[in-house]
Amino acid sequence: MELKISVEQYEAIVSERLPFATLMGLKLERISEQGVIMRACYQDAFLRPGGTIAGPIMMGLADAAMYALILSRIGPVELAVTTNLSINFLNKPLPGDVIGDARMLKLGKRLAVGEITLYSDGGSREKPVAHATATYSIPPAT
Repeated sequence: MELKISVEQYEAIVSERLPFATLMGLKLERISEQGVIMRACYQDAFLRPGGTIAGPIMMGLADAAMYALILSRIGPVELAVTTNLSINFLNKPLPGDVIGDARMLKLGKRLAVGEITLYSDGGSREKPVAHATATYSIPPAT
């Protein structure tokens, strides 16, 4: 499979058009045939009462990882948009970086479906902190 976008190209799109990803501390680490690895770099502002990472941070990481995964498969089609995101919070994340591992389940002409497993950095991959599925709408080719 030919990858259609690099980490550097994704980072350029983010810096130009998606500055909220930078504000959230999101960093794309790897794009490969197997999927995408993205990190939410820890900030004290991520914590909610109880000392756990806030859900919106984990949802944002899952959504951004899925977006990077789709662009890696179809190229820089910036108008691909989330149509559904479902997340299950499984375990309390450690106060630290959260890593998202995104994998494509189905890539069609108009829809893409993937899953994203979230882990605490330094925690066990056998004990994910959350699991999400996402569907994206892909605009028609022009």
